[in-house]
Amino acid sequence: MPTDVPIACSCGTVRGVARGVSADRGNRLVCYCDDCQSFAHFLGRANEVLDAHGGTDISQMSAARLKITKGEDHLACIRLKAGGLLRWYTDCCNTPIGNTLASRQIPFVGLIHCCMDHDSGGGSRDTVLGPIRAGVNGRFAKGDRSQIEAHDATPPSMLLRIVPMLLMARLRGEHVRSPFFDPETGETRATPRVLTAEERQRVEAARDAR
Repeated sequence: MPTDVPIACSCGTVRGVARGVSADRGNRLVCYCDDCQSFAHFLGRANEVLDAHGGTDISQMSAARLKITKGEDHLACIRLKAGGLLRWYTDCCNTPIGNTLASRQIPFVGLIHCCMDHDSGGGSRDTVLGPIRAGVNGRFAKGDRSQIEAHDATPPSMLLRIVPMLLMARLRGEHVRSPFFDPETGETRATPRVLTAEERQRVEAARDAR
């Protein structure tokens, strides 16, 4: 049954809701890629975001399901490198929110677990979001990789699941209701900042030392 899941940053300055969330309406995975790990280290939140093997629990859905109700002006985003995904967080307390494409034309967001209050309705994360369908980019995982079930890259089965969902969302006009893009101009709510070479080096050193 679809559930509305509260969204909040650690300090409560930014709040919102992911509406109509269910296992059938999204795609939950654990991503072990080095960029997701770098993002967590950039924020200084690696211990909260990443699991023991460097994985990030992500729920992919239409961005139109997410509504920011408070503190929208505290949304910020970076790109780890030019041309990379937009990685959104709150500038008040460095809580990660999620990842989007650079254009609103495909209404996609990969929400990161630690901004979602799964327990507010009395259900577990698995109950609210559904089971983890796959681990992806496992070649970047930390430690003993035999302890995780993960594909080296993103398997076609995951793309075959999420792409039709997002295309249908686009046909329904949901791209204009993304909280990350202005509905009139299509411009991002916050100007993306690309990390400098020095910043990337510091983040990657912290990531690789974990």
